[in-house]
Amino acid sequence: MGIIKVENIRVFANHGCLKEETAIGSDYRVDIKIKANLQSSSVSDDLADTVDYVFLNRVVREEMAKPSKLLESVAKRILNRFFEEESLITKATVAVRKVNPPIGGDVEMVTIQMTHKRKN
Repeated sequence: MGIIKVENIRVFANHGCLKEETAIGSDYRVDIKIKANLQSSSVSDDLADTVDYVFLNRVVREEMAKPSKLLESVAKRILNRFFEEESLITKATVAVRKVNPPIGGDVEMVTIQMTHKRKN
């Protein structure tokens, strides 16, 4: 087994419960941690034998582009796509951070994190 991380993916998106949030949008950061069998790719040196970072980034960008009220919904969609589209992934964690959230205080960011494991 091995771990692949794609960290601090910067995205501008329109998520939130307030109308202003979905109209104006804001900055987000997404971190991904994937657990997969990397033994084959470490020997073959072939992209087809591993989880492609381009795929991971594309899924994040596509799902972040769909407005949602809750970051939990976005994270769940990202996880669902990872497991539906890449059979090598055995476990995945997604953290979605909203920068400067409008919550009535001086808060740098809020983060939700979700993890999913493949069922045998």
